[in-house]
This record gives sequence, structure tokens and C-alpha cells, in this order.
Amino acid sequence: MAWLVCDDRVLATVEIATGWRERALGLLGRDGFDNALLLWPAFSVHTVGMRFPVDVAHLDRDLVVLKTATMARYRIGLPVWRARAVLEAEAGSFARWGIKPGDRLQVRQTAGSGRG
Repeated sequence: MAWLVCDDRVLATVEIATGWRERALGLLGRDGFDNALLLWPAFSVHTVGMRFPVDVAHLDRDLVVLKTATMARYRIGLPVWRARAVLEAEAGSFARWGIKPGDRLQVRQTAGSGRG
């Protein structure tokens, strides 16, 4: 398990999807999501088949937020130039967490997670 961090504030736990299948599935099939999902690599996403709207942040290679948006269900997002990753969360999460363009995010492993 890992934490999503901004300015030394823990925002949420984060799942990391790096494999093709994990990225393709994303949040599909879930009824809701209290945490965040980091898709790496990715430069665009869709919400076709999603059961709820999502907040989406396009991130550069250093996890700096390039653009944020809330996507309704059954939409296809356009690719974002320079994006290398996409962060997804249930709609309204970014407002609660205070995520905005220009923020630098970090992913930190939690104690006992067994990963570096």
C-alpha cells in the first residue's frame, strides 16, 4: 500500500496500476472508490462503463499536476501533451484534497508494505 502525498500532507491511499491490464481496467466494475488510482504510464483516460464520475489529474514525469478535470460517466478524455501518468479518484475528491495544476505529488510507501 502507498500514500498519495502533497506538501507533506497525506491525501489518500493510492493504488498504482503499471501493467497493461491493470491500467485498462482502472476503476471499471467498482461502485465507488475512497482512495486514488495512479495509472502509469498514461496520457488519457475514458469513463465508458464506469459507475460513477471521476476526478482526473494528468501528471508529468515528476508527478506535477498539468491539468485536472471531472469526467462524467461514458466520456472519452483527450490526451494531454507532456502527461506521463493519470491520477483518478471519485468526483469531489480533488476539491477535498486541494489538488490543483502546479501541485507536485508524491507516492510514498507505507510502513510494512514490503516495497521500497
